[in-house]
Amino acid sequence: MIQGRNAIMDLFPEAEKPVEIIPAKKLAARAAALFVAPADHFQTSPVEELRLGFDGILGDFHAGSTRRSGGREPWYPRGTEMRNERQLSIVAADELAIVAERMGLPVIKPEWIGANLVIEGVPHLSMLPAGTLLFFKDGVTLKVDAQNGPCRIAGRSIAENADMADIEAGALLFPKVAKRLRGVVAWVEKPGTISVGEEISARVPEQWIYQA
Repeated sequence: MIQGRNAIMDLFPEAEKPVEIIPAKKLAARAAALFVAPADHFQTSPVEELRLGFDGILGDFHAGSTRRSGGREPWYPRGTEMRNERQLSIVAADELAIVAERMGLPVIKPEWIGANLVIEGVPHLSMLPAGTLLFFKDGVTLKVDAQNGPCRIAGRSIAENADMADIEAGALLFPKVAKRLRGVVAWVEKPGTISVGEEISARVPEQWIYQA
C-alpha cells in the first residue's frame, strides 16, 4: 500500500513554485436594479422583476440556450453556434461611476450598456471568479461565467446616450477605461423570478494563484 502511494506521489512531484490557495467565502449582496432588453436591441429598460428560465431572461435580447460566436471567440469562425454562457449581464454602480469619471461623464446608466442586474454589496464585482454562485432569496441561482470585456458597441451606446461631442472617440475610449470594471456575465443554473431589492448570498469558490 505504501509503495503504491509513493508511486502515485512520484507522478505528482512537489511543484517548483508553490501555489497560493484562497479559501472559498460567502458575501451578502442585494439586487439593486433589474433590466430587460427587447428582442431586437441590446439596450435594456428597468423592470421590477426578472422571469428566468434555463434559457435566460424570458424575451430578453440575450436569451437562449445557445448563441453565435463573435469577436470574443477568435478560436471559432464567426457565427458558430455555441453554448450561451452570457445570458445575463451584471454590473455594479460603484464601478460604473469610476468609468463615467474616466470618460468625463456625470453618469453611465446600466441600461446604456445592456446590463440586466445591478448588484450592491460585492466589492470589486468585476473580479468575481468564474464559478461564483449567486443564490437569490426567493430561489433563483445564477452562475458567473467570466468577466465581461468592454467593447466599442457599448462604448458607442454610452457616447450616443450621453450626447458626447465625438461619438467615435467615446466608443473607442470605453474599452480602454472600463477594463476590469464592466461587470460579469452569468447564466441561469436554477430558474425562477428575481425582484428588485431581493437579498443575494454569493458563494465565491476556492481559487489558486501560481507564484511568479
